[in-house]
Amino acid sequence: MAAALPAASRARTAAAAVLLLSCCGAALAGGVQDQAEQFFRSGHTNNWAVLVCTSRFWFNYRHVANTLSVYRSVKRLGIPDSHIVLMLADDMACNPRNPKPATVFSHKNMELNVYGDDVEVDYRSYEVTVENFLRVLTGRIPPSTPRSKRLLSDDRSNILIYMTGHGGNGFLKFQDSEEITNVELADAFEQMWQKRRYNELLFIIDTCQGASMYERFYSPNIMALASSQVGEDSLSHQPDLGIGVHLMDRYTFYVLEFLEEIHPASQTNMNDLFQVCPKSLCVSTPGHRTDLFQRDPQNVLITDFFGSVRKVEITTETIALDRDPAGFESKFPEDELATEPLKYAEQLPVAQIIHQKPKQKDWHPPGGFILGLWALIIMVFFKTYGIKHMKHIF
Repeated sequence: MAAALPAASRARTAAAAVLLLSCCGAALAGGVQDQAEQFFRSGHTNNWAVLVCTSRFWFNYRHVANTLSVYRSVKRLGIPDSHIVLMLADDMACNPRNPKPATVFSHKNMELNVYGDDVEVDYRSYEVTVENFLRVLTGRIPPSTPRSKRLLSDDRSNILIYMTGHGGNGFLKFQDSEEITNVELADAFEQMWQKRRYNELLFIIDTCQGASMYERFYSPNIMALASSQVGEDSLSHQPDLGIGVHLMDRYTFYVLEFLEEIHPASQTNMNDLFQVCPKSLCVSTPGHRTDLFQRDPQNVLITDFFGSVRKVEITTETIALDRDPAGFESKFPEDELATEPLKYAEQLPVAQIIHQKPKQKDWHPPGGFILGLWALIIMVFFKTYGIKHMKHIF
């Protein structure tokens, strides 16, 4: 009887240990699930960038350099060209005044070429219009528009919109021929929100009186930054005697200097970006607006807009794959299968049209050919025999 008691005690101890381990396992599993839910709670899964230079002519070289500098930074931080819509109103790299063709520099003494070898410009020259810009934002574009010219965002997209050019109180000029107002821009953002085209939006503008462009915003989840307040000019920076113009604007220069210190895993937040260009450096007074934004800027990482997203979603659904290739082949008749593999380029309809041999056509004389031939015969006859031989014809 005494031996049975220790055995029963050991059994109860083992059962308690098993129960404790199961509780700990459940708690750990619950903690992992909570972490996963926290990971995706923001609803942010992809990033897009719309970068717009609205100015033409050589003396506006700095506006093109501004845009290409931001383009270089977002690509370095991981946003691919497929998620960038780049709009440049002029091609400074090929301008005849450019002493270094195929280059655009953002630093004096030609230290940093921001044009590079892999710049993909989606809208160039006279394609950069107010209408095209608004169509890109709202998705109201013709069906024939190629994918590279589309903003294919959704309600889980964080979008960076950067604009630079000449502006005034409540407007930004495009091509020195038209302008977009702050009301039109605010209404475009509202359309984007209603159509669920963004999760969060960061708007940055470098122009004179830039703060006036975000005064009319009323859609949620928008954070806005500007290089100058109403009544202030946004000044240029980095004059270069070799090129003959200023290379950048002050605000964008210091923003890009700040972004050079950012890497994909940085924990730098938006409050740090607000402080990069004080009035002592910019001369103008940069402004920002965060009242429409739901999150605290201190909790918003720079890479939430300037970098790529590497989040992975886990699904509990099971997808069954057919491992039998014979079952796949039986779905198609043999005569419909290609006899030989085609190269990738040859699979495009355009390539098939280009490489197609022209069909031989039956020759027909062009219109008026017979009449012209008879006129030539009559002229030769008169030249040779004169009018007195006309009776022999009739």
